[in-house]
Amino acid sequence: MDHRKPYFFVGIGGSGMMPLAMILAGQGAVVAGSDRSLDQATLPAKFDWLRRRGIALFPQDGSGVASPEQIVVASAAVEASVPDMVRAAELGNPRMSRAELLAGLFNAAPLSVGVAGTSGKSTVTGMTGWILHAAGMDPTVMNGAVMKNFATPDAPFASALVGGGHAFVSEVDESDGSIELYSPSVAVLNNVSLDHKSMEELRVLFGDFVAKARIAVINAADAEAAALIGRAREAITFAVEQPADFVAENLAPEPFAIAFDLVHAGVRDRIRLAVPGRHNVANALAAIAAAIAAGVPRATVIAAIQGFSGLKRRFELVGEGGGVAVIDDFGHNPEKIAATVDTLHEFPGRLLLMFQPHGFGPLKVMRRELVAMFVQRLADGDLLVMPDPVYHGGTVNREVSSADIIADIAAAGGNALHIADRAEAAAHLVSVARPGDRIVLMGARDDTLSHLAADMAAKLRG
Repeated sequence: MDHRKPYFFVGIGGSGMMPLAMILAGQGAVVAGSDRSLDQATLPAKFDWLRRRGIALFPQDGSGVASPEQIVVASAAVEASVPDMVRAAELGNPRMSRAELLAGLFNAAPLSVGVAGTSGKSTVTGMTGWILHAAGMDPTVMNGAVMKNFATPDAPFASALVGGGHAFVSEVDESDGSIELYSPSVAVLNNVSLDHKSMEELRVLFGDFVAKARIAVINAADAEAAALIGRAREAITFAVEQPADFVAENLAPEPFAIAFDLVHAGVRDRIRLAVPGRHNVANALAAIAAAIAAGVPRATVIAAIQGFSGLKRRFELVGEGGGVAVIDDFGHNPEKIAATVDTLHEFPGRLLLMFQPHGFGPLKVMRRELVAMFVQRLADGDLLVMPDPVYHGGTVNREVSSADIIADIAAAGGNALHIADRAEAAAHLVSVARPGDRIVLMGARDDTLSHLAADMAAKLRG
């Protein structure tokens, strides 16, 4: 893409915006931005690191939009009343959504691997990017989470990798419908379940995405995803303990790892992942199939996937104290949360869960499914605590709250509490924890949850 004009990112610290800004800056573009969290002085290390990357940062008061030449980039969550957007309208700046800019970069790549699905996108993107990197393909990778394999003391916020090769790997988002902008060489579809949109909308969006790809990698064990196999020009399937082109058998779970047999084309290989859970076996199958579809030799793929060290905030062991483990997790919809809970229930110990919803809107959409999942998954002795949803400002419909979800769960017999204040909710879990328990913090769109998890681990040690 032509980067002769400068870019200004409104909300540059967001999980989808920051890696995109990093990729543009790495490609030589002039990038600046603003963020509400910067003005609130939260997560200063993140913004200091952006400055060290040559990205100028401004208050979100309109002062950073200084020239009509700047291309103003904003996510769908940024409202027109934000001063930067008001100033851009006054100056007549060209505008791009985050998805439009990312899709332009992605579609221009000679080899593009797009990872879609309700759950597992970030992990499969990280796994695929790591395999292509290990294979010497020098890929560019756009992720919504920090990839531990690429994180260093000098680059702690490695949610993007800027490569010089011809491959571009990215997760693609269905929540705002922007998945329709992408035309991948290789499309990966992990699963299809309720999250931000109705199932009818999701079937159309994911089906069209699969149909555009040269090769589609599809989870045959997921009924909704499998129903879209017929939309693909060429399909490669994967499944855990079910018939498919790539199959995982003989799973051997560990507390923070899992091993399995990979069966493909009549050949069996034993693989041990450094991340736990049956869901990560499915993620690994998707990445393995995608990498082979992208031309990486099988032996290279198998060696590389075993070196994948995971993502920040994906079943991340933050620390331990007094015999209690604290785990930080991105789980925010029924499928993601269930996968984490199921993985933990493979081993003894109570679960003390804190789930901070990522908005009031998702609570309304997922109310019934969330309640049913927690009622089904909470074991005897487990405890769920929910604070109020994360709120970053702006107008919001508060029709369904955390208190409503907790009331539904409690009415069905679940052990659940609504403690509105997040700090008080965390303190309660620390106070009731006993040796052998696992405390799990869950939620999306709030990087400060990681700091809260670290504080809880420190208090347990103290």
